[in-house]
Amino acid sequence: MTTPIAIVAGAGTGLGQATAITLAAAGLTVVAVDRDEVKLKELPDGIHAEVADATDPNVAKPLVDRIVAKHGPPAVLVNTIGTYAQGDVLSTTPETFQAMVDVNVGPALWLTQAVAPYMQESGSGAIVHVAARPGVEPTAGVAAYATAKAALIHLVRTLDLELRPLGIRVNVVAPQVIATAKNKAMFPPDMLAGAVEPEAIAEVIAFLVSDAASPVSGAVVPTYG
Repeated sequence: MTTPIAIVAGAGTGLGQATAITLAAAGLTVVAVDRDEVKLKELPDGIHAEVADATDPNVAKPLVDRIVAKHGPPAVLVNTIGTYAQGDVLSTTPETFQAMVDVNVGPALWLTQAVAPYMQESGSGAIVHVAARPGVEPTAGVAAYATAKAALIHLVRTLDLELRPLGIRVNVVAPQVIATAKNKAMFPPDMLAGAVEPEAIAEVIAFLVSDAASPVSGAVVPTYG
């Protein structure tokens, strides 16, 4: 029996790194994707690495085709790529808004487009993207970020409607604050109260891509802590 192939995008740090490690421990063959080659080299032995910037619309398909040629078709895609910016509605610039969409929404679409034909061919697949609580509930002070994450959630629900008939499940997790090193350096202590460790969210993702979650698709799973 062949081991399922899982692509984890944004696997160099934080939640992506934790997810790659968790899925590998669960017995999947993990291909970790990140634009930071140095960070990828810090992953445990046995996790395969591909250096790529999946925010580029022209990268996703050649990347996935390359992974398939090396390892086989993916059964799982986890996309943890995202970025954050503060700023209220009246101060949001076109550059900030475009960046939030390009990084928080773009890779979800491009990577899904790239893996879906392979999953359709096998008749099954599981995809998880990562949104955030401000994408579910309006939150002051992060207008562009919240709007992009809301768009991601709507994209996932649309993907569910279009891909579930092909045997492909698509879900999204929505953390509030993840206790990553980057967030610990960025946020004051009061904002980190209740922050969730990336390993805990990785376990939720591992469940969502497992056969145990076969009835679950189109779900927005809160991991607020």
